[in-house]
Amino acid sequence: MRHTISVLVSNEFGVLSRIAGLFSGRGFNIESLTVAETLDAAVSRMTIVTRGDDKVVEQINKQLNKLISVIKVHDFTGEAHIQRELALIKVSSNQENRAEILSIVDIFRAKVVDVSPRSYTIEITGDEEKIRAITELLRPFGIKEFVSTGRIAMARTPKQR
Repeated sequence: MRHTISVLVSNEFGVLSRIAGLFSGRGFNIESLTVAETLDAAVSRMTIVTRGDDKVVEQINKQLNKLISVIKVHDFTGEAHIQRELALIKVSSNQENRAEILSIVDIFRAKVVDVSPRSYTIEITGDEEKIRAITELLRPFGIKEFVSTGRIAMARTPKQR
């Protein structure tokens, strides 16, 4: 099963290494990892995506909580949450296909962030499926380069009644 884990940590030297080591030491691959400061510069949020048995991931969560630099661990698995990724896609373009590429960009609510005589660079945000879908539609034009941020996630706010 795929798990998205949010970890609030002290923003200090070596924290990323210790957390990555905890995963590798238990034979788990980190599929995606994003790290950035929060509104408080002394605290960073790590969003980690991994696959594994629920019991083993529960043990990893417990081990994370034992690390001194870890403030809070939250596994979003099975919980209502919002998740997004950002991707930049550089696609080959020419006079004949520019309109078709722009149409695809518009349908996906993406945007062109750079133009050259032979390519468009497209920025898209969304879930993994949305990014995969636009990538597959752009593939026949020739994708020159692709880069993505990895997943970020946040719990949904309960609806008021």
